[in-house]
Amino acid sequence: MILLENENIRVTFAAKGAELRSITGKTTGLEYLWKGDPEYWGKFSPILFPVIGALKDETYFVEGKEYHLPRHGFARDHEFEVEQISASEILFTLSSSPDTFAVYPFDFVLGLRYVISGSSVSCTYEVYNPADKDLLFSIGGHPAFAAPITGDASYEDCYLEFAVDESLTYHKIENNLISDQTDALHLDKGKMFLKHSLFYDDALVFKHMESRMITLRNTVNEYGLHFRFNDFPFFGIWAAKDADFICLEPWCGIADGVATNQQLSDKEGIIALPPAEHWKRVWEVEVF
Repeated sequence: MILLENENIRVTFAAKGAELRSITGKTTGLEYLWKGDPEYWGKFSPILFPVIGALKDETYFVEGKEYHLPRHGFARDHEFEVEQISASEILFTLSSSPDTFAVYPFDFVLGLRYVISGSSVSCTYEVYNPADKDLLFSIGGHPAFAAPITGDASYEDCYLEFAVDESLTYHKIENNLISDQTDALHLDKGKMFLKHSLFYDDALVFKHMESRMITLRNTVNEYGLHFRFNDFPFFGIWAAKDADFICLEPWCGIADGVATNQQLSDKEGIIALPPAEHWKRVWEVEVF
């Protein structure tokens, strides 16, 4: 396990998937990340690349050729190279290879840069296109946070507080694809109280969320976290059935819609990165 720590937090990672595995507050003594219990969901904070969510029939087309990718792509299952930049910063990298070309016909260099500062850890996605044609990709986060964080609270004691929104419109999921049907969540002074039944039909997928910060709190004690994200056009909120965690998922990209033509270049939210260009997005967690 790979470690970054300062006087406030202790954060660990795995090279497989460049996955964040633990965020422990030193002053609180609390673990803020989900424990990865395989009975419910055995992951912690997977990287979603080069697609987010499901493709119709796990199939897409580029320049007339058919390719296949599982839900959320392949990066989360690959071993990344690890470079320790400093006592507070670490960089994981994954590059295109014969294995990736078999399922994804693009050259790429993918980096996940983690930095700790005070009681915060930030994750920067860095994508570079080394080829002479556009790189088509989506990328996003899937971090799962403990809910509740402490043993004296329950799941129903926990709530998400949105910095701006007073109501949220989400798209329903149909056979793992994004439907055109929507529903609304009416918030209580910007608060969404957690209940397991919210996620019985899969994730809540938002295309027009205004908030750029979501806070996880509870009604029993003062412990929680701030989750900040900028320049991510889509957002997902999810939990496995009856599991005590909540995933806050900033996305640049989205699952296929039910009416998709399966052409990667036409996919909603797809990013076309020109040759020799770099691309970055950042999300951050601050615990308290």
